[in-house]
Amino acid sequence: MITGETGTGKEMVARNIHFYSQRPDKPFIPVDCTTLTGGLFESQLFGHVKGAFTGAIHDTLGFFRAADGGTLFLDEISEVPLELQAKLLRVLQEGMVTPVGSTISYPVDVRILCASNRDLKKMVEKNEFRVDLFYRINVVKLEIPPLRQRSEDILPLANYFIEKLAEFYGEPIKKLSGRTEEFLLKYHWPGNVREIANAMERAYVLTRENVIEPSSLPSDILTSDFASRPDSPLPTLDYAERKLISEALRVTGGKKMAAAKILGIDRRRLNRLVERLQVQVPKG
Repeated sequence: MITGETGTGKEMVARNIHFYSQRPDKPFIPVDCTTLTGGLFESQLFGHVKGAFTGAIHDTLGFFRAADGGTLFLDEISEVPLELQAKLLRVLQEGMVTPVGSTISYPVDVRILCASNRDLKKMVEKNEFRVDLFYRINVVKLEIPPLRQRSEDILPLANYFIEKLAEFYGEPIKKLSGRTEEFLLKYHWPGNVREIANAMERAYVLTRENVIEPSSLPSDILTSDFASRPDSPLPTLDYAERKLISEALRVTGGKKMAAAKILGIDRRRLNRLVERLQVQVPKG
């Protein structure tokens, strides 16, 4: 069971587990569980025989039999509907798959890796996930920490993606400037590894020279760095607005109509700003 926030690289971890195992030459089959609903669930996972339902014009193996001897990666397993989890549990327990429309069961030798960005234990407590399936897949748990908790990985990851882009475009590898590295290290990366991959792709294609400067980075990274600096010569826009509104209300003794007049806005807009910025209105 591989857990972690969205974008932390859970599938990359799953692929590494497979390729460093004793079955790297066998299939690795990733499955997006968010797409498995209703009758499609059984057909895609377990396969079907010709004529099993309308549109079944030939036999199919299904993901389990396709991964036989290798690894089946069930991504976002938390999204499997509750009513279908029992069918998945039975296959995991018995190691046998029965295609839709068939009476014949087939044994499968498959390593099962699962991933989720949700807390399955809490889902079990809320009756949103079967407790027996939870304990069946939660034998070994690997938690992938978010990128903000492993800052030592930021620059190696950034350089890795840059090297891949250089290889893709058939160009010499571009370098990160020292200032660019500072911006990357100070950013909190809410989108984790996926976000840093996208940021490096943007920076790479916008840089004509051999050195990537901060100007090529996404604005979120630049503004986050600026706002986090305590010695910044200018405040953020929200901070400035909050300060101006608080001062106007202090001068007018909490009278919003008068404060709005000083600020040059109407009272309705002032009320919206007070609510959004959570400004304390003085009394008296």
